[in-house]
Amino acid sequence: MKFDTPATTNPIDQGKVVGKPADRIDGLLKTTGTAPYAYERHDVAANPAYGWVIGAGIGKGRIRSMDLEAARQAPGVLAIVTAQSAGALGKGRMNTAKLLGGPEVDHYHQAVAVVVAETFEQARAAAQLVKVDYERAAGRFDLAKAKDDAAKPDDMFDGSADSSVGDFAGAFAAAPVQVDSTYTTPDQTHAMMEPHATIAAWNGDQLTVWTSNQMVDWSRGDLAATLKIPKEKVRLVSPFIGGGFGGKLFVRSDAVLAALGARATGRPVKVTLQRALMINNTTHRPATIQRVRLGANRDGTLTAIAHESWSGDLPEGKPDSAVHQTRMLYAGANRLTTTRLATLDLPEANAMRAPGEATGHMALEAAMDELAEKLGMDPVQLRIRNDTQVVPDHSPPKDDPQGRNAQAASGQSRAAGQPFSQRQLVRCLQLGAERFGWNRRNAKPGQVRDGRWLVGMGVAAAYRGAPTTKSAARVRLDRRGMVTVETDMTDIGTGSYTIIGQTAAEMLGVPLNSVFVRLGDSEFPVSSGSGGQWGAASSTAGVYAACVKLREAVARKLGLDPAAAVFADGQVRAGSRRVALRDAAAQGDLAGEDAMEFGDLSKKTQQSTFGAHFVEVGVDAFTAEVRVRRMLAVCAAGRILNPKTARSQVIGAMTMGVGSALMEELAVDRRLGLFVNHDLASYEVPVHADIPHQDVIFLDETDPMATPLKAKGVGELGICGVSAAIANAIHNATGVRVRDYPVTLDKLLRPRMQAG
Repeated sequence: MKFDTPATTNPIDQGKVVGKPADRIDGLLKTTGTAPYAYERHDVAANPAYGWVIGAGIGKGRIRSMDLEAARQAPGVLAIVTAQSAGALGKGRMNTAKLLGGPEVDHYHQAVAVVVAETFEQARAAAQLVKVDYERAAGRFDLAKAKDDAAKPDDMFDGSADSSVGDFAGAFAAAPVQVDSTYTTPDQTHAMMEPHATIAAWNGDQLTVWTSNQMVDWSRGDLAATLKIPKEKVRLVSPFIGGGFGGKLFVRSDAVLAALGARATGRPVKVTLQRALMINNTTHRPATIQRVRLGANRDGTLTAIAHESWSGDLPEGKPDSAVHQTRMLYAGANRLTTTRLATLDLPEANAMRAPGEATGHMALEAAMDELAEKLGMDPVQLRIRNDTQVVPDHSPPKDDPQGRNAQAASGQSRAAGQPFSQRQLVRCLQLGAERFGWNRRNAKPGQVRDGRWLVGMGVAAAYRGAPTTKSAARVRLDRRGMVTVETDMTDIGTGSYTIIGQTAAEMLGVPLNSVFVRLGDSEFPVSSGSGGQWGAASSTAGVYAACVKLREAVARKLGLDPAAAVFADGQVRAGSRRVALRDAAAQGDLAGEDAMEFGDLSKKTQQSTFGAHFVEVGVDAFTAEVRVRRMLAVCAAGRILNPKTARSQVIGAMTMGVGSALMEELAVDRRLGLFVNHDLASYEVPVHADIPHQDVIFLDETDPMATPLKAKGVGELGICGVSAAIANAIHNATGVRVRDYPVTLDKLLRPRMQAG
């Protein structure tokens, strides 16, 4: 099915199941510990061996030699696989660094060997006996030092690293009110609970991997390319994922080494990456340096906007897309954005929840707050003053989400002046201000006290694109009236099982408990996969298409006119005839399979999601300890398919925004090229005690230009702007403006100590 005309009235609009706050249908499995996660699959591969991955002990250089003899003689050891013994390997198109290094070492903790033994403990113990002799080379580990040598990317994910409209330099110089500030954001890690983990088993030349992965088809292809075997020889199964946030978009070394270990031993092999390797071996959000310049008239009208960003990655890597939302959020006749990429030898950088926008908002929305202060203008009103209903900047095409890099997901090709399909940013700001009690905010910093706490409020706008990509599904009806949905879509904790089940239930007129959803298997039709805020809208559209096919098959089987058939309450009716749905499958199952392919509607209007974040913080007047007191997000993201699961996604994103604002930072050892705090003890993330009252409001919105369900994604919008809102609230509480994230107490105390 092709979606090339705006959606009109269809069965989804009934709203009997879709749009309702249904409990997650996989919730019972997860709360009872029976959901089959990758490493815990005891039902799929008998007598598995265990692999322990050895990561490189240098950040750059080469391996002179590896002494494996003592490890080979250790109890229980079955095989040791290195780059030398593995033979020629390829590299997947989604991978920047080789997943098995040697003799060259590209980054710290790059996998250089896997020890396979009868038990996990034996593999771990034997791995300590492997002696690796390295020749260390000088590496580039400091973004600030590499900034001046950063280059304009040749292979930019959005088609162009730079954009320019009007005369920015002239307009900025003439602007009566100016802001020129530089902000930095640190390297961050996904810190998901479930590690990267895989069980691999060969049956002749057929490989099956049970793994934790967000994008089944991408990773199936990349695993095949790495092992240099045909894609059809690989089956990838990933029905449950314990968190991903972009860190499991791509095949990683656990899957490759499990497959190589299984081939070497002739047995199934289980491999999980230890936490240190999850942080240094897999992908992370790269650090950025961002300069934002804003020029405005005294009434707050923006006349000049510039946003420049620098980030780093390994050779052949991609930059962070921090400037993208600045091309979309505010009006302004004279504009400039640039992106520069430095070559670094740190572990591989790539997508993490809302890649680009998460970091870009941290600068842009803080700069807007600085401008409001200089103008003596309310920050909410400043944003409203500069709203636009058309794209204000050039936004060159981002690759299809099925392309090389997951950061491609946040937008589509745009020219200045193109209308947004829906844009309710002003309503988000107004409603949020009303509900949050923004009128009680004291505009003068440092004036509100609650005992020893200085109290402040902050606001930020939120933008995230609403991409869609081709997605397929198969829907089957059996004689009991049960509906089974199969698609290789994944559920990374986002509620995919539930919204897919709701879509099928609505389309076929059955209750949700009559739908059984099967996900995450490469033997199922290829879906969009989970990531980039495209998963929910795309995958449910694919299920819609398959259900249309099944409805046609059912109607024909029952002798009804497919165009007139109504599916409701477990029945199909047309005219005066009413027939039980299950009767259509009395003589055998009926199935419908189709894909939703998206036409050029996304080229006619800019499809995006918008929001506003409001935060109140308390800052200890003596210690500068920061406590978030309450948070509100207002989101405009098309039809909300399930308000309960969508709310969970948004408050989870808000929580990640708290981490980015106040604590999350990978500490770089700039001598040796590693992230020092590579565990969950020293890499701090928010816990329950850090998160007080959170509220989420979804605007009543449908977008006929987006999908047949008139829905968009929302899971990444929830992090966009949160960190800036917190930083702005801290400034309102204390009068101290911190531009280097995270906002830790030492940075708040420094001005006081310097003054003293």
